Amino acid sequence: MSPKLIDFAKELLDAEQSVKEVQPLTERDRSLTVKDAYQIQLETVSLKRGQGKKVIGKKIGLTSAAMQKMLNVNEPDYGHLFDDMCVENGGTVHIKTLISPKVEAEIGFVLEEELTGPNITYIDVLMATKYVVPTLEIIDSRIADWKIKLIDTVADNGSSSKVVIGDKKTGLSGSDLRTNGMALFQNNELIATGAGAAALGHPAEAIAWLANKLFEYGITLKKDELILPGALSGAIAVSAGDEVKANFGRLGTVTVTFQSDD
Repeated sequence: MSPKLIDFAKELLDAEQSVKEVQPLTERDRSLTVKDAYQIQLETVSLKRGQGKKVIGKKIGLTSAAMQKMLNVNEPDYGHLFDDMCVENGGTVHIKTLISPKVEAEIGFVLEEELTGPNITYIDVLMATKYVVPTLEIIDSRIADWKIKLIDTVADNGSSSKVVIGDKKTGLSGSDLRTNGMALFQNNELIATGAGAAALGHPAEAIAWLANKLFEYGITLKKDELILPGALSGAIAVSAGDEVKANFGRLGTVTVTFQSDD
């Protein structure tokens, strides 16, 4: 890997840990490619592992038309989830630990067995799934003012920040995740609704895309990993004092509160 890409990885990691934004990479180096961006992300993953952090799963972003339109991109991305990102259901996140957070609701998959591309189908994903859980992903861009292109968000670990995991674990028997609805509330006000079909037509289709994409980098989806297949609606911006709740019907609910340190 080139020194330039390593420097970008160190810069983004420092931005996350110091809660300071940086200017878009694509504005500073127009020669960057999506492949470069994934190399930057993987270098950041290596640096975090060197700090003792553990990968607990993967997330897919920008699978819904709403999110692609919001961020002006035309294909999904992915990022890594680490153990220090987990927030318990009903927990609190200190707003000062984030730069410009947004929240999106997703159906999280926990795998029973490993998935390795390149020819994974959504049926393979369903067969490999142990259960699903309601989740809220808190995304946060280290790129100033969310002025990102696909390359910027890929390099920035898919704009990952935290994940709130619901308590209810639901097996797939009798479930139709394509039509499973979701209602997203902010301070008890209904803000958005969606269904599983928002994530590339079916959440399992999104995970199949990820397994096949990761094959290009020699990475597999591992047993017991949490995989987030993408938002079921547009992300909502949050600030201190906000409570966000997602109700997934029979799949359960998940809640988080954002607290000021003042």
